Amino acid sequence: MNIEAKLQEAIVKAIDTLYGQEITADQATLQKTKKEFEGHLTLVVFPFLKISKKGPEQTAQEIGEWLVQNTISISRFNVIKGFLNLSVSSAIWIEQLNEIHSLPNYGIKTTEANAPLVMVEYSSPNTNKPLHLGHIRNNLLGFSLAEVLKANGNRVVKTNIVNDRGIHICKSMLAWQKWGNGETPQSSGKKGDHLVGEYYVLFDKHYKAELAELKVKGLSEKEAEAQSELMGEAREMLRKWEAGDVATVSLWEEMNSWVYAGFDETYKRLGVDFDKIYYESQTYLDGKDTVMKGLEDGIFYQKEDKSVWADLTAEGLDQKLLLRSDGTSVYMTQDIGTAKLRFDDYPINKMVYVVGNEQNYHFQVLSILLDKLGFEFGKGLVHFSYGMVELPEGKMKSREGTVVDADDLIDEMIETAKETSKELGKLDGVSEEEADNISRIVGMGALKYFILKVDPKKNMTFNPKESIDFNGNTGPFIQYTHARIQSVIRKAVEQEITIPDSLPISTGLSAKEEALVQSVAEYASIVGQAGQEYNPALIANYIYDLVKEYNQFYHDYSILREENTELKNFRLLLSVEVAKIIKRSMSLLGIEVPDRM
Repeated sequence: MNIEAKLQEAIVKAIDTLYGQEITADQATLQKTKKEFEGHLTLVVFPFLKISKKGPEQTAQEIGEWLVQNTISISRFNVIKGFLNLSVSSAIWIEQLNEIHSLPNYGIKTTEANAPLVMVEYSSPNTNKPLHLGHIRNNLLGFSLAEVLKANGNRVVKTNIVNDRGIHICKSMLAWQKWGNGETPQSSGKKGDHLVGEYYVLFDKHYKAELAELKVKGLSEKEAEAQSELMGEAREMLRKWEAGDVATVSLWEEMNSWVYAGFDETYKRLGVDFDKIYYESQTYLDGKDTVMKGLEDGIFYQKEDKSVWADLTAEGLDQKLLLRSDGTSVYMTQDIGTAKLRFDDYPINKMVYVVGNEQNYHFQVLSILLDKLGFEFGKGLVHFSYGMVELPEGKMKSREGTVVDADDLIDEMIETAKETSKELGKLDGVSEEEADNISRIVGMGALKYFILKVDPKKNMTFNPKESIDFNGNTGPFIQYTHARIQSVIRKAVEQEITIPDSLPISTGLSAKEEALVQSVAEYASIVGQAGQEYNPALIANYIYDLVKEYNQFYHDYSILREENTELKNFRLLLSVEVAKIIKRSMSLLGIEVPDRM
């Protein structure tokens, strides 16, 4: 049982003894004492004034005195108006640290066989271009959220839906047919997703030139678009694909295979993966069938032009198109089909979609439609909505001046990490191979941490140089602290100092040491809160606060040179636990921590 739970039990007894009335432990609300006041935990006494029939200061005073006299947990207290600030005794903090040390995975819940199954969808790329900066935030959030949900005892399936069909895919294919001269990733030395993306850009270039020529002849924008031969050819290619034309489907499969190989390489560099990948080319027909079944069952309705709609006015929304008059599907239809296939494949208890906030309305509608169609997870569907991410103007090259390529950004981060580490002397004395590995870990850690520390709901600007600072709220600062602790532990081993399995509770601690143990103990509740709120940023910012506090402790107190053996053992064991939590927390964010830096 943690300290808060023990203290809540004691407060329940205090209220009963002092005022003759029973309360529940939940009513004894405790919060961390504000830094400007002495104490570890604060009890708000205002809810008990009707029971005590006394003022807030007197009520707090009486409860504080009872706790000091009747429990070993509280060493002293102070009262600020209606707030009772409680100082927990050193012995209790030692007990708490011993308990944490005895648990190999403190803060991480075991996943039982019958635990809820949560499916997390993220990435969702198109196969006509490489992954970009927006995909990086999406992938990092999705992967981290899946890890956090696992740490909270859920079974998790990480999934991806690839948009591999439609006119945009045909544009790349047509451009390659016309101007590719048989170019392949092997013949060009280019990543497959980059190569296909270049042909998508090339189509757009030729299409714009054709429109300009038509407009010179006096056609309006709309007329030029309607008469475009290039766009007509792309539409014809889409028609052939949907009809199953062998040559068209064969080209589609070949070019998509290039893209998938490129995506896999980027995913590997990002350190993200998937348990199951779905493809819209395989789900959109299921979506159409499910919508038609909904039409038969009277859930949807059909207009005179044969288009199929959902009437959501009763839910305070509007009419939603599900099938066009020509029978083709819209994105909503495809999402319904994908949901059906997933529900067939897995007994999903909760479905989480990691998609940008511009799709808020879409997922509000999808939740209602899935519920109407009888999918059990429909009503509880979670849209993990996040804000956009951009780069400062001129900070890094981008393709077409707008989209920042994921691979370019990763390369730049690793190179910047190497340059910065060299300037600071952090790569002195290491081999070139080890320097490259450290640069990769630091560069990727900087990128991931800078993005994940921001509240997902907020828009953000990613600043590459700022993210690699070895001071401040950055990944490298946290990674360096882990390496620093590992260095202390290595020196302890060299000096043949054995860290005990448990510490004597008689060890006297300073207020700063007690506060650091309290921060370590908070880890379990932070992981729980991050899971409940779907917010990995809570873990990122918790670990920064812990690391900042540890560095202050490291600066103020001697560890290996401490002459008092009990204190030396305490500080070593505390350092070991801080390092474990740094590593575990960063792992939940998908970030590696080196043992040497």
